[in-house]
Amino acid sequence: MNEALDPLNLLILAIAVVIFLRLRSVLGRRTGHERKPSDAFGLPRDQESKSSNDNVVPLPGAEDAAERAAGREVSETPIWEGHAKKGSALAETLEAIHQADNSFHPKTFLDGARLAYEMIVTAFADGDSKTLKGLLTKEVFEGFNNALKERERAGHVQESSFVGIDKASIIEAVFSDKTANVTIKFVSKLISATRDKEGTLIEGDPKKVREVTDIWTFMRDVTSRDPNWRLVATEAAN
Repeated sequence: MNEALDPLNLLILAIAVVIFLRLRSVLGRRTGHERKPSDAFGLPRDQESKSSNDNVVPLPGAEDAAERAAGREVSETPIWEGHAKKGSALAETLEAIHQADNSFHPKTFLDGARLAYEMIVTAFADGDSKTLKGLLTKEVFEGFNNALKERERAGHVQESSFVGIDKASIIEAVFSDKTANVTIKFVSKLISATRDKEGTLIEGDPKKVREVTDIWTFMRDVTSRDPNWRLVATEAAN
């Protein structure tokens, strides 16, 4: 008789189908569009969560498409809501950036900016120019690097401990000639002190937590294949 219809063969085939379906239901399928907030700032992977499967943030717009495909209503909440006033120049600019680059969303952008801010502040205190170079534009990096070299020549050592960010909010955005600039106001707390080569304290207080307000602007060409935003300008507000 036909061996293909042998009962043993049919049993093996049935078991294989059951195993496949169970694996698929447990593991799911990746679309290739998963992206984390910090990806937009080119942060090293060891700065991200170890549990990547639990912290995947889908590419903006992918969830809405899936919801529509399933016949469910999708909330049409403006992307600027919670970050700008309706009808304001900021709201219109954030919307324009999103239209040009649908991966841009203020919330996920701020998540990445917070991580970038902490990394930059910490790297500068540690004299880590390699980390700084990957997060800053060429001009800003030169300014930071010159400050590091001057500190080294003077024999000064900076002691710094980053406590945390109390608040981060978008205060301005400019979109012109395919280049987006988004300015963020950071209010953070840190402990900072500088000592000379003899170990004498010359600035700051190693035991005092102080509040720092910084105004930083990040820039990106939305037509570039490089998805990373870079720090293009800094300003201390206090």
